[in-house]
Amino acid sequence: MRNWRSWPSKHHRRARKLWREATAEKTLPSPDPSTDVTLGRVNAGPRGIDHAVDLIAGRRVLALTGAGLSTDSGIPDYRGPGSPPRTPMTYAEFVSGEAAQRRYWARALVGWRQLSYADPNPGHHALAALERGGVVTGLITQNVDGLHSRAGQHQLIDLHGRVANVVCLTCRHSSSRREVHRRLSDLNPHVADRTGTIAPDGDAVLDDVDGFQLVRCACGGALKPDVVFFGENVPRDRVAHAMGWLDQAEVLLVAGSSLHVMSGFRFVRRAAEAGIPVIIINRGPTRGDALATRKLEMGCAQALTDLAYAVRAPDSAVHHQPA
Repeated sequence: MRNWRSWPSKHHRRARKLWREATAEKTLPSPDPSTDVTLGRVNAGPRGIDHAVDLIAGRRVLALTGAGLSTDSGIPDYRGPGSPPRTPMTYAEFVSGEAAQRRYWARALVGWRQLSYADPNPGHHALAALERGGVVTGLITQNVDGLHSRAGQHQLIDLHGRVANVVCLTCRHSSSRREVHRRLSDLNPHVADRTGTIAPDGDAVLDDVDGFQLVRCACGGALKPDVVFFGENVPRDRVAHAMGWLDQAEVLLVAGSSLHVMSGFRFVRRAAEAGIPVIIINRGPTRGDALATRKLEMGCAQALTDLAYAVRAPDSAVHHQPA
């Protein structure tokens, strides 16, 4: 069996040399001065990639991804630069009664149709290539869009669930979102054909939901997307599983997350406490910047494809577009 722990150290120097030669004439963007992290740790472009490669060479890398990774797939994030202000429905509001559920499912009917057309972008493919190359040993995602799985990621924990699944709040029966979408569309053709601004969690912005009809489980219970709503706790066994992966990792690579919510930030905090290097790729400041070993002020798709190319992850050249 190939020794992947020794592989980066044997090939890394040549990859770095080629990378420097290919990018020597490029002008590096300035770091974002609004970040809290020491400027000596903040990079953009080839220099930042070089430092990141130094950190991951020969180490087991755990990836943590957020909504910023999927923006290049046409799915907006909550807190990135230019994101419109939005207040998503909380769990308490959803379970408060049919009025809230009607409002949510009407918006979700429109949003799901658009979300289902989204495809994995080069950032998703780069992480899958890094897994195939033995660099990334596991990936925890805060996203509910399922794009990592479609890109070929296997060692994957969907921390907040997947919007493609639906669960009954009474009997806990699980069903397909596509089937629920079909039933809702049949009952509400006046809504199904509408369009709206899509949100990261798969719903859309709609003002008028009058007359919208809900569908229910065979037991009569209310249906909810099998995702963690704001104000809802991530299942303990899922968190424990993810923490177990972190305890086995030697580097934590964060991509596209502001780390605003504790469900993601806890991994950065635990890594820092354990002395595990933390690399953050994100445009704009994050809650974890002060704990980062290295911060790359870059778009996720470009940074991850560059990173995969620099360590010569399998198939990464197919998706690589140098910065």
